Amino acid sequence: MSQFLDIEQSMLLLELEPPFDKRAVQLARRKLAKVWHPDIAPPGKQFEHERHLKAINLAADQLERLAETSRGGKVSRNAVKVSAAAARAARAEAGRRAYEEEERRRAQSTEQQANDPFGSRMPDHSVVHRYARCLSYPEWGVGSVIGIYFTGGGDDIQQWARVTFHIGVRTVPAGSLQFVDFSRPDPGAERVERFMTAAKHALAEGNFELAARRLIYARDAEPGNAQVLRLMTTALWQAGDYSAAARAVRDWIWVERERPAPHRTAARIYEDMGSLSQAADAAARETVAAPTDATAWERLGRLQLRRFDRDGAMRSLLRARALAPSEQGLLDLALAANLSGDLGTELSAGEQATRVAPESSAAWSRYAHALARTERTTECLAACDRALALTNDPEVRNLAEQVRGRLPRELGARTAA
Repeated sequence: MSQFLDIEQSMLLLELEPPFDKRAVQLARRKLAKVWHPDIAPPGKQFEHERHLKAINLAADQLERLAETSRGGKVSRNAVKVSAAAARAARAEAGRRAYEEEERRRAQSTEQQANDPFGSRMPDHSVVHRYARCLSYPEWGVGSVIGIYFTGGGDDIQQWARVTFHIGVRTVPAGSLQFVDFSRPDPGAERVERFMTAAKHALAEGNFELAARRLIYARDAEPGNAQVLRLMTTALWQAGDYSAAARAVRDWIWVERERPAPHRTAARIYEDMGSLSQAADAAARETVAAPTDATAWERLGRLQLRRFDRDGAMRSLLRARALAPSEQGLLDLALAANLSGDLGTELSAGEQATRVAPESSAAWSRYAHALARTERTTECLAACDRALALTNDPEVRNLAEQVRGRLPRELGARTAA
């Protein structure tokens, strides 16, 4: 039984209601003592009566002391309410701390089982080299080898090393350790290779944040290494850290200014960030670095179109069509021509898109919408039928119905003529 009761528990035990004074507590104590005294307990119930009477006396003592220190010798209802709220808050805080302590112990036990399974076992082999680094986790730095352990038997025997790093004790395969000789410096090229290898493993596992952290170490070892900057930009971009990716791609551009790849990556990162002006500038620099790349001109035209630069988009997309027409590039060109009011270019781009991608419902739909603004009604209906055969698009169906609604009037006008 707890040696401490709060005011609500004490009042419930003594069957009291506020307000009350010391005399009321004494009367309640005497009344309950006549019921719970061990001398009048039934056979075999003396122990339970004794425990209950002790609790009654403890509660009565606490309430008497409270009444003695209260104004006028009487405990008011408001005082009971305040004291009970404080007691509940104290119990909640104690419970929270106990829960956090238990969770901390469980986490510590789980971490020890995962990273230090040989913590309570004597080493199987003495340590020859004291300091080593783990090639699988180079960000742990240099650790101190505590002991060597063996598991399995026969051909399946495996050697483990228990090492203390700055993050704590870790048990790793002994073959993944590289022992450190402090008498010779650690060359930057070796650090780059070490962190690059570990970063590639993290990228293969889809852990882009870990890969980015490792590549930052490699970048610090060789700031001008283009391969490191390229991988670091990719890892930060895939991890969703666009601001850091933008800084990394600027460093990459500084190293490889004449290549189109860093400018292309910068344009895509800025586009994901929502900075269309910076994305368009980067795409323009890509076209300067690769003037014969049709995809670069398509990307620039698409960004210019999103920035409402219709004339610039038309020029870029026409250049892309002249180099290597693609379905998406032609559809973007048709859209830009539609916004600019150039029906001829829209028709030619839509028709060419249907030749480049004859199984594309988007190409036939764009071509049908362009034909609907001309007098080529039969061709428009054929394009609508082709688009609907590929995909059941309600917008194309409505367009076909509108065009068919014009068809009788056209025939009537021709007959009258």
